[in-house]
Amino acid sequence: MFILGNFFKAIAVVLDYALSIYMWLIIARAVLSWVNPDPYNAIVRFINNITEPVLYQIRKILPVSFGGIDVSPIVAMLGIIFLQTFLVGSLHRLALSFL
Repeated sequence: MFILGNFFKAIAVVLDYALSIYMWLIIARAVLSWVNPDPYNAIVRFINNITEPVLYQIRKILPVSFGGIDVSPIVAMLGIIFLQTFLVGSLHRLALSFL
């Protein structure tokens, strides 16, 4: 059964890294919104294309614009922190139960 425990542990680690990278992409998008970046830059387009689906869904569900300030990145980061704490932590506990 240790193989199943190692599998769940590997899933937890990969998910944790993926969520961390996505959080940094959201932070980069928020910082880019403060400046006027070139919209044709490949990096700017990549960051926008990766983060926009999640931020759009948050904006569609919640009216998260206060005084012209978009707080959907904050809501997305709170969601990522919740997933890292709950889901990744649960997967680590599940992995330990099989070891």
